[in-house]
Amino acid sequence: LEMDDLADLLEDLPDRVAEQALASMDRQDRMRIEKIMTYDEKSAGGLMSTDTVTIGSYWTLSMVLHHLRKRKKIPKHTDSLMVVDYQNHYLGMLHLRHLVTRQPETRVEEVMEKEIDPIAATEPASKVAKLFEDRDLVSEAVVDDNNQLLGRITIDDVVDVIRDEAQNERIGFAGMSGEEDLFAPVVTSANRRALWLGVNLLTAFLAAWFISLFQDTLEKVIALAVLVPVVASMGGIAGYQTLTVIIRGFATGRIVKDNSLLLMLREISIGLLNGLFWAVVVSLVTVIWFGDLKMGWIIGGAMVTTLFFAALAGVSIPVLLKKLSIDPALAGGVVLTTITDVIGIITFLGLATLFLI
Repeated sequence: LEMDDLADLLEDLPDRVAEQALASMDRQDRMRIEKIMTYDEKSAGGLMSTDTVTIGSYWTLSMVLHHLRKRKKIPKHTDSLMVVDYQNHYLGMLHLRHLVTRQPETRVEEVMEKEIDPIAATEPASKVAKLFEDRDLVSEAVVDDNNQLLGRITIDDVVDVIRDEAQNERIGFAGMSGEEDLFAPVVTSANRRALWLGVNLLTAFLAAWFISLFQDTLEKVIALAVLVPVVASMGGIAGYQTLTVIIRGFATGRIVKDNSLLLMLREISIGLLNGLFWAVVVSLVTVIWFGDLKMGWIIGGAMVTTLFFAALAGVSIPVLLKKLSIDPALAGGVVLTTITDVIGIITFLGLATLFLI
């Protein structure tokens, strides 16, 4: 295994087994692993690999080539070599393309990349992924507080971070924690999930209570009971679409203070436009199914209103939860479902009460 992957594995093993594994390694590998394990696994230090190729700034390119041939192999995803001084302070990077495009007598310091700053070992993994995206990186150096080279992060490690964030986002909509171990004890996992199942149950009873307020209306027009789930379901799906886009925007850093208002207005406009389109479709289906033009107008109006407020909720819920330091991927789905259900029920059955009873 690569050193960074091996460090992740050792952290998941029982202490006794991890100690035996470390004891079986040679001194150099053990020191590398222990260096990685001193950092949080969700930081640049936890992601980095200590398997790097370092060279001096005073070397010529012919010396670099000789050094690489002597090594016989280089680490995977190596697109550049790390340039350091005699105390292992990071100076820059030498891209491999210079070895074949520049004269052999050229010194490393003349062609090395100095402008791009290395990544601090304490930098969060999510920010590392954003840096790789913005800079189109394949690998990048990792340094400590004294600018000493510790290792490097490669694109395969960043892909793992992105995949894990996407997975946590998906399971968060189910009211689960991204940290939950697949093989955790049954009782432990049940307790973790029970809280959000209980919250969902309360919101379901809340929606049922709002329906009970219109019991007289439902008894007189039975067809309304058939159509209530249509309005609530469409509102829920529309809200989830907006919620997902906003949460992903926050996670990737694409939503910032300068563009947040514009993007939020965009999502609300999309919700309103979809509401108008599907209102026409649902109204036509309702008129054909029940032969009641007035009911078609009612469900159409309810559809426009519900999808508009669903988009508004999908935009505002992540913002509010973020300000309250609550993970929107974990709690957003529960709050959104409650809002869309209640608004859909009140709008649809309220209009029916006004115009049909």
